Amino acid sequence: MKYLVMVRGTQADYDAQNGKASDEGPTWTDDDIQAMYAYMGAINADLARTGEFLDGNGLAEPARIRHVTAGKDGGTVITDDPYGASEELMAGYWLLECASLERVTEIAARVTRCPVPDGVPEHPVEIRPVLDDPRDQ
Repeated sequence: MKYLVMVRGTQADYDAQNGKASDEGPTWTDDDIQAMYAYMGAINADLARTGEFLDGNGLAEPARIRHVTAGKDGGTVITDDPYGASEELMAGYWLLECASLERVTEIAARVTRCPVPDGVPEHPVEIRPVLDDPRDQ
């Protein structure tokens, strides 16, 4: 079955990783960033080797989000950066093909052990089954 595994973060997290201090947590060093990339890269390599990796990537910071909705007058409403610094959003994802929910849960648990500086806020890793057939609900 296919699963979407999502890591979450806030604008404050992105700011801290880019060297901007905040009350939400410590500023990351270049070594901290490299350790995170190395850890996530190892996960990606392992998943590619097992054939479970279908796609994955980090996402741009919430400040770069654009919402497009239908307006009441029939027009289009465009909103940029509608989130506060502490609102959690999807920060990255993996699309995986795993034999079971237990297996994808093992992978998500590994993701939670990514090295981060002391005091960095913890965010959950979410797992959502992908419905290849809408009738699979």
